[in-house]
Amino acid sequence: MLIEIAHVLAPRDLEAVRGQLAQARFADGRDSAGSLARAVKANAEAVPGQPCLEPAAQLLMGNLTRHPRFRNAALPRHLASPGFARYRRGDGYGPHTDDPLMGGTNPYRADIAVTVFLSDPAHYQGGELVVQTEFGEHPVKLAAGHAVVYPASSTHRVETVTGGERLVALTWVQSLVREPQRRAILFELAAVRDRLLRARDVDGEGRRLDALYANLVRMWAEP
Repeated sequence: MLIEIAHVLAPRDLEAVRGQLAQARFADGRDSAGSLARAVKANAEAVPGQPCLEPAAQLLMGNLTRHPRFRNAALPRHLASPGFARYRRGDGYGPHTDDPLMGGTNPYRADIAVTVFLSDPAHYQGGELVVQTEFGEHPVKLAAGHAVVYPASSTHRVETVTGGERLVALTWVQSLVREPQRRAILFELAAVRDRLLRARDVDGEGRRLDALYANLVRMWAEP
């Protein structure tokens, strides 16, 4: 299931993140790739551990984790510290799937990938994220500050950038609910429940659906 999330970063926050990244040092993205991904990866990534990245990471992850649509879509148990990738003319990332386990000596299961777009789509050409779904390929190129959530197990790629600069933040999530199909069911139920509760249907179908949602989470979650 591929879910778009609008306004993870407001304009002021977006400018703050961009300002921090303007101070960062970037290195060849192939340095962080496995042997298979290295052959199809061409980008630059911000070198981890730089002091200028910490405020950007905190601002980004704080906004993301507070976003109700993200919480309903991901049901996060663990979130990775974000990375930042830069694509310039000629860069791209061929078809690949993400590693199932990340985190080195403190591993976590990568159930969900998250891309937060930091560049205005009018300022670069190409660079679409293309995710293989059960309904075929789905290209994604969102407004700056918006994000997309999709299964890390899906085959995906970044089309070659033909002009300008594509800047994105990336993170991965271990979800409380492992199976993508179950997360999709819970996401749809949460959306209907929230609409009913906003309509103040707290004693009718809204309450019943809230109980059903809670019991499904209780049944499927792996805390």
